[in-house]
Amino acid sequence: MHSLFKVHFNWGIYLILGLLIRLVFPNLSWLCYFAVMISLHQFMLLFYSIGHIIPVRYLLGSFMCLQMFIGPTLAYNGLDKFQRGYMKMQVPYQEYFAYVLPAVILFIIGLHIRAGLMEGEYVEEEKVKKFVNKNPQLPYIFVGIGFVASVAASFFRSELGFIFYLLSGFKFIGTFMIILGSRNVKPIVLAAVYGSVIATSLSRAMFHDLLTWVIFLGSVFAIKYKPRLEVKAMFAGAFVLLAVFIQMIKGDYRQATWKEGEEGGIEALQKTIEEGQEKKGIINMEKLAVSNIRINQGYIVTNIMKHVPAKEPHANGQELMVIMEAAILPRIIAPNKLNAGDREFFMKYSGMRIARGTSMGLSSVGDGYINFGTIGGAIFMLIYGMFFSEVLRLYKRFSKDFSILILFTPLVFYYPIRPDCELQTILGHLFKAS
Repeated sequence: MHSLFKVHFNWGIYLILGLLIRLVFPNLSWLCYFAVMISLHQFMLLFYSIGHIIPVRYLLGSFMCLQMFIGPTLAYNGLDKFQRGYMKMQVPYQEYFAYVLPAVILFIIGLHIRAGLMEGEYVEEEKVKKFVNKNPQLPYIFVGIGFVASVAASFFRSELGFIFYLLSGFKFIGTFMIILGSRNVKPIVLAAVYGSVIATSLSRAMFHDLLTWVIFLGSVFAIKYKPRLEVKAMFAGAFVLLAVFIQMIKGDYRQATWKEGEEGGIEALQKTIEEGQEKKGIINMEKLAVSNIRINQGYIVTNIMKHVPAKEPHANGQELMVIMEAAILPRIIAPNKLNAGDREFFMKYSGMRIARGTSMGLSSVGDGYINFGTIGGAIFMLIYGMFFSEVLRLYKRFSKDFSILILFTPLVFYYPIRPDCELQTILGHLFKAS
């Protein structure tokens, strides 16, 4: 638990922010307030860790709090009135937080109970430099493999396509090696790698890749340059503004590119912004409510809690076994295993009706409840967090002989840090990437 309470952390600022939140939002229930304070603790731990580690554990905790605490709190405190049907929170906040608060807290404890000195996240810079100096062409080979695999991935489906998808992440690993192993940053490589992510995000109207890899890039830069607190705060503020801006325009941008036939790119983005300003402005309560759905995995959990066990009994581990089969076994051995975002599977346990082609995840918190109920689900989340921590500890152990191995953790945990993903996708990515 050292990494939760005995690390560099400004408790004074934490308490001041907590007091301000209580004063500004006096009607916030104590359960919601407690959820917000747990989230603030995780966010601040993430902020202070930048410059010291690649913060996989803090990202796991922060993203879980964002989607299970912050999104639901906003929904319960006003934004839910703009939603309809299944998109609304389906159970009272007392019932929701009675399960989710202990479940997420135990998940965070599981992440840190055997973390030691952030094992699996600390980068030994000198060893990385020596490795890169001995193998100066390897980072560029990784970048090249990443670009080739990015193109090849679009020609394949299922397991083979996933292999190319994983290999496409090598361009980021190569970039990290160049940053940490070279005396000077290579701006051309940086522009090519992250320019490709920006272009892909605009063309597909999917921005999670961009935001996630920007976080990891910032972490690696901070490890190399050790920025002052003020500089970190400036970049953190800029990132938050970027994330909020993307959330505000994403719905309209997808409408333009997916449904109205606009070609994704800078021009379509600019047109979307201008049209948003002409209507009700980029920011208004309705858009906030729509954007909140994207960070609120809690509404799906409440649908599960309403549906199970009232209409579908607790699975008692059977659903989890189906998920493990899908995550571990190749389709040639298990041809009938679950697909990513399996529609029938999702509807069975959530009670929600979604259109064909729509992909939604039950989430690990939801899967815990489906299988084991409130108490058992919380214990499941503790074990789930411990499992991730042990994987990171293995990377620490093997990095003694292969120093750059820690730089692969962003690729390995790219899906696990997302609470909105299906558990079979998270575990499948973790097993195959490892």
